[in-house]
Amino acid sequence: MNKNQALLQTYKKNGLELKNRVVMAPMTRGRALNDENRPTGDLHAPYYAERASAGLIITEGSQVSEDAIGYINTPGIYTEAHVEGWKKVTKAVHDNGGTIFIQLWHVGRMSHPDFHGGNLPLAPSAINPNEKSFTPEGFKDTVTPKAMTIEDIKTTVEDFRKAAANAVKAGFDGVEIHSSNGYLFHQFFNATSNQRTDEYGGSIENRARFFFEVLDAVKQEISENKIGARFNPSLHGSFGSTMDEETIPTFDYIIKKLNDYDLAYIHLSEPFSDVSDIPYAVSEIAKHYRPLYKGTLMINNGFDQESGNAVIERGDADLVAFGKPYISNPDLVKRFERNHPLADWDQDTFYTGGAEGYLDYNTIEEAQEA
Repeated sequence: MNKNQALLQTYKKNGLELKNRVVMAPMTRGRALNDENRPTGDLHAPYYAERASAGLIITEGSQVSEDAIGYINTPGIYTEAHVEGWKKVTKAVHDNGGTIFIQLWHVGRMSHPDFHGGNLPLAPSAINPNEKSFTPEGFKDTVTPKAMTIEDIKTTVEDFRKAAANAVKAGFDGVEIHSSNGYLFHQFFNATSNQRTDEYGGSIENRARFFFEVLDAVKQEISENKIGARFNPSLHGSFGSTMDEETIPTFDYIIKKLNDYDLAYIHLSEPFSDVSDIPYAVSEIAKHYRPLYKGTLMINNGFDQESGNAVIERGDADLVAFGKPYISNPDLVKRFERNHPLADWDQDTFYTGGAEGYLDYNTIEEAQEA
């Protein structure tokens, strides 16, 4: 038993009180298999409750409106049915001593007209990401989206505010704004996907404006120290995202400006691919942003027990989020405590809609009894 690891220490800052520094990362799982796209008591509630030993759970991305949808069977947070479904999840997690934030999501152009009654997906500019969208009829090519009008932007800001209000009603301990991974906010940040000439395009400040308007709207419904935001500064070559020489300066501006807020945390991703040959990319995200941000810094992507402990010990991050290891190891914290081997995940069942590959991974005790 080794409870002296950095990952297993408590964390308290600015109202965020966690029993350890192990975070369950947000992961799309495609289990809201019903007409209302609501989370359910028989799938989602036990799935999250089993993982309540994490210091913090961040739910899968949950769309803030019908316009925000981009993948099949993902849960929403914009109707009463969604709120009632999530109430079962938050109660189950809290009954097991856990803390849970919901990730608020809008995919922007990473979608398809099949999700929107034939209408085009929304984006800052009419530029096709040239990716694939996972639709009810299988993978389809993305299309050229509709450039958002000012009215579309105002509506979307309001959608996020209402989603935050619904999150409070559903019993969540906080919210995370998904401003990462090539989705709507990221599309506004990057000049390669945002070619607007109004107050939401052009300069770095203008391209960040939409995000800060949403943040200011969300904090009307929930206190700043219960809000997190996720970013992937060196994302390149996936999710339709392409870096340029202004990409990192844009994220530097955003993250420095967030020091003016009282957030729960910022959640950063190390690069999803090798960016060593990209002259304007940053290869070590935590190391780069730790000096720039005074609040709680969470890091993710590819960490294991050893590297997770190390990044905290170096002082480059306060919390570490684990994705795939949490799919197949509901008791991940206990496995770290005992230095117990991790169970392998089955990628073929990540998004298949049922209990298989979702509720059938064993804890250490269950595996021993089997």
